[in-house]
Amino acid sequence: MSSLFAFTLLGLFTGAAYAIMASGLVLTYATTRVFNIAHGAFGMVLAFTFWDFSQRQGLPTLLSLFLVLGVVAPAIGWFIQRFVTRGLGEGPVSVALVVAVGLLVGLIGVAQYIWPPEPRVLLPFHPETGWQLGDTYITAHQLITIVCSIVVAIGLYLLLNRTRVGTAMRASVDNPELLKLFGGKPDTVAALAWAIGMSLAALAGILLTPVVGLDYYALTLLVINAYAAAMLGRLKSLPLTFAGAMGLGILESWAVAYLPTDGFWSTIRPVIPALFLFVVVVAMPQTQLRIGQVKGLVAAPVPALRKSLGAGGVLLALAFVLIGVVSRSDVLLIGVAATYAMVMLSLVLLTGYGGHVSLAQFTFAGVGALAYAKLDQPNLLGLVLAAAIAAGVGALVALPVLRLTGLYLALSTMAFAVLMDKMIFQADYAFKFNGTLATERLSVLGVKIGSDTAYVWFMVLAFVLMGLFLLWLRRGALGRILIATRDSPSGCGTLGLDLRWFRVGLFSLSAGMAGVAGALFAGLRGTVGAADFLYFQSLLVLLLAVVFGVTSVTGALLGGTALMLLPVWQSSSPELAGLLFAVLGFGAVLLGRDPNGIANHLFKLGRRLTGKVLPRWEEQLRERLDGLLKPGRPEPARSVDASFDTGVDAAVRIKEPIEEPQGVA
Repeated sequence: MSSLFAFTLLGLFTGAAYAIMASGLVLTYATTRVFNIAHGAFGMVLAFTFWDFSQRQGLPTLLSLFLVLGVVAPAIGWFIQRFVTRGLGEGPVSVALVVAVGLLVGLIGVAQYIWPPEPRVLLPFHPETGWQLGDTYITAHQLITIVCSIVVAIGLYLLLNRTRVGTAMRASVDNPELLKLFGGKPDTVAALAWAIGMSLAALAGILLTPVVGLDYYALTLLVINAYAAAMLGRLKSLPLTFAGAMGLGILESWAVAYLPTDGFWSTIRPVIPALFLFVVVVAMPQTQLRIGQVKGLVAAPVPALRKSLGAGGVLLALAFVLIGVVSRSDVLLIGVAATYAMVMLSLVLLTGYGGHVSLAQFTFAGVGALAYAKLDQPNLLGLVLAAAIAAGVGALVALPVLRLTGLYLALSTMAFAVLMDKMIFQADYAFKFNGTLATERLSVLGVKIGSDTAYVWFMVLAFVLMGLFLLWLRRGALGRILIATRDSPSGCGTLGLDLRWFRVGLFSLSAGMAGVAGALFAGLRGTVGAADFLYFQSLLVLLLAVVFGVTSVTGALLGGTALMLLPVWQSSSPELAGLLFAVLGFGAVLLGRDPNGIANHLFKLGRRLTGKVLPRWEEQLRERLDGLLKPGRPEPARSVDASFDTGVDAAVRIKEPIEEPQGVA
């Protein structure tokens, strides 16, 4: 009984910290409809800031707390609401999620750049103070955490339900225009909500750091526990959020105490928050559709079949030449880029065309790689079977969440990615923890593709075929249905379309495409392991897919290349590794509102060149030929822009009329 009490008390301590963080998450969502997936990253950065003030700068602890919680955190919250997330709640959920993921990646980069990796210790509050309660020792830090969580829960409840400011906060998300008519200021109360939420993230990060340590990723990804608690409260009920956080903390503590440390149950212990999140999201009532809202997305242009085939042929030719002249290590990097690009193509289908966000796309690639390695059939049949298994897993993921859309669907895929990473990929029957499986390269019709150059060119060919398939699908009737369901699910529902099973098929096909990429990647590497498919990589894949254009094949190609180059640049300049992450993350924040991404700007540039430069060149050449072939009609004087060089005879560019040649019929 004493051990049960001790572990329950420990669970209350961790649950209290989760409750503080989840309360800030609920506050920002309930007042602005923006789910801040970077909430934990903000807490991590502010915990590092507190360490910097109190340890490196030598400021008193209370002064450091005041500066972080009362000055730095509110200022960051105000800035983020005013200049980053303002208006995101009114747009598609996918846009808000991508911007938040960009913030998460950027904040990790900022922390790595300002505070390079080295051992750091942040002591708990009053470490010398504690009380003996039976056989259990209660520290002052644990008691402070529990008291803070209770104060935060009561304070937020009173703020939102018993004050005029709280009423304005809730009204600002329901009907900001009506609030303005009553003299309210929606932007001001939204900024206040973000300032308070950021202070709560900082408080939770500071309280958890003595237990977790000053670690970039541990503190950032602990927010998954806060997601689970917040989702239990349906992102609006603070009492349910508080109860969910406390229950989750106790459940984690009991699992550590009583679950076996070997066998299947050992894989359950680290995934209890993700499992809790998945169950809560799936069991939630069906979300309501937004009636009367039809918002079309101006997507990237869809090229004709002839143009698509020509572009694919050019890409294959360029890949053939490039693979033949670079070193072996660079050839392998091109194969890695092709892998990422194929995974991003699966996101073009799911997110760009279908409008659904998946935070587990690289996990499906891991399923394909694991199936390819386990089947031990390095041929086209093994590749097809690996893709089919990944597609089946994608369908199984979509089945429990048939009723869910938007944010709930994205969070369910994130929970699935964590479960696969901890329970499957790191299990003894799969890749094993830090273990690898040997794989062989593909053989086509009995001919093994043994050389690096031939295999990588085959991977590029697979990317081209996938891209042609997607464009063919987009040009047909099924593609039009995809765009319609993305732009107006309610409108499609009124027309009798069964969107639920359509979504299952879409998830399945997208997962199968990612599975092909994973299987080819396994053959490229020769060995494949759990570390190759960490769930955090799915966030980077989604991020770069949107930055470079999640609605086009070109965007997938550019995004895959950029994701391949990212670790190369980091390894060549370790001191700039954090800065690269920061540039990537905050660049995604700037471009996240346009899902057509950088590729869209390239398309505009191409249309400008072909629409202005080439027609002018053709017109000048046609006029010149007309003058040569039709004597007796003087050519009008004309002036050509001196900055434009067409390569035509210099006589075309002079201002004087050209004398007509004689004797031309």
